[in-house]
Amino acid sequence: MEYLKYMKRYTLLFCFLIIFSHIVLGADQGDVSIRIAKYKGDKSCAISYTFDDGLAEHYTLLAPYLDKLGFKATFWINGSKINKDGSSIQDTTRMTWGQLKNLSDRGHEISNHGWAHKNHGRHTRAEIIEDINKNDSAIYASTGVMPRTFCYPNNTKTPEGVELASKNRVGTRTEQHSIGSKWTPEDLDKWVNTLLETNYWGVGMTHGITYGYDAFKAPSVLWDHLARVKAMEDSVWVATFHDVAAYVKERDSIKWKFERKGRNQILITPELSLDKDLFSEELTMVIEKKDINKATVEQDGKQLQVNISLNKVFFDFNPHGGIIEVSF
Repeated sequence: MEYLKYMKRYTLLFCFLIIFSHIVLGADQGDVSIRIAKYKGDKSCAISYTFDDGLAEHYTLLAPYLDKLGFKATFWINGSKINKDGSSIQDTTRMTWGQLKNLSDRGHEISNHGWAHKNHGRHTRAEIIEDINKNDSAIYASTGVMPRTFCYPNNTKTPEGVELASKNRVGTRTEQHSIGSKWTPEDLDKWVNTLLETNYWGVGMTHGITYGYDAFKAPSVLWDHLARVKAMEDSVWVATFHDVAAYVKERDSIKWKFERKGRNQILITPELSLDKDLFSEELTMVIEKKDINKATVEQDGKQLQVNISLNKVFFDFNPHGGIIEVSF
């Protein structure tokens, strides 16, 4: 009897683990395997290019090149250093609020690097809170978009500073890879190749392009690097820090339920408990099935764009949305 009791317990535990793996992690469903892609578009790695301090040449020199490639970047700014407008330039090395608004309207991220760049290791809790909140308010007033990420001044991170900066955000920059003056084209190539090999998210950081801290030895080093990454866009997802940070947290938090409906249709119900006002990045779902040559996918009455290749279907979906209907 004791033996049967333990066998019953282990059988129930085993069944629970199987169900859990199907709902939470994704697993084979007979001839169908379902998973959430590690990065948008089922790409091998992700890169976020981040530029600190709101330098004028970020707008005049850098942004046009990024736009030409279709890349969106993150600009961490200190509000106290930004010029009010083009008619009252106090610092010719910095952008204006109007230029930041224009960058935001073009899809780039304008985010918080502290109003006065106060080092979190040298200021009181009240001073840190003021520095963060004042910059949030100024950026929102200028761009109409509330910053949902944070970059630590001087890259100084304290437990208290991280706690304060992380509130109501999708992420903060806790690690980065300098891509400025110290790096050769070969170094940058090695960085990207390592990201591809390890399936990692790389956060590139620099300040100046032609002047200022960490400026490149020649701007062509950056332009050529970005062009090479563009040529690898089938494998590399380039997006703002906000978008990748949100995607990663949603990816690691989402659950789903699976149901078959006939021979050639499946229903998938996504479940995401994160705040939908903060975490609204679409996720990529990958369905692997032998000999797939066609598929349609609908969610909330809308047909989703489907990509088919090498026995798999992948598509972007709303993680807070309703049932996903997949027909083969």
